Amino acid sequence: MNEKEILAEYLPSAAIDPVYHWIIRYKIHLTITRIRSTKLGDYRPPGQKPYHRISVNYNLNPYAFLITFIHELAHLKTFKKFGHNRQPHGKEWKSMYRQLMEEILVKNIFPTDVETAVRNHLKNIKASSFADVELTRILQQYDKNKETRVEDLPQGAVFLFQSHRKFEVLSRVRTRYKCRELATDKVYLFHALTPIEPLKKE
Repeated sequence: MNEKEILAEYLPSAAIDPVYHWIIRYKIHLTITRIRSTKLGDYRPPGQKPYHRISVNYNLNPYAFLITFIHELAHLKTFKKFGHNRQPHGKEWKSMYRQLMEEILVKNIFPTDVETAVRNHLKNIKASSFADVELTRILQQYDKNKETRVEDLPQGAVFLFQSHRKFEVLSRVRTRYKCRELATDKVYLFHALTPIEPLKKE
């Protein structure tokens, strides 16, 4: 299986050529990785390697995968131009990210609802696309396996997080939810769109 055939498993078809072009142009070693609960993608500069390294979680739907790849590519371009002497998600990175997204937007790759959400996202770019609740909510509609999210549960509901930790929903605080871990009685803030496994109260 060649590189474009592999990309076709994860990207919208119209995005395969531009992403492949970027991979070749910037000498990127792209890794499709396991699910990471703390991040969707990652960029690592060359170091002792002759290539830049970008990783993206394998379970993302094609549109989320593309946006995550562009997020990490913007880190690469920022590093190439400015080195380490910039904030990870500062104005330089935001400028690179916006430029790359606009290159993709003119190709009509996204469905209308995703394109509208992306354009709104570019007006106030956040450090992570997951931090943009409206964009994430739209993107999750294209997931093959729809997951239950914290915001889907009523107050007092109990859920499982990370396969073994049990929590109770206490209250909503803007885009996050206060939840109490049953084993420790500690209170944590959960992003509204965090995927969880609902449980029946004992």
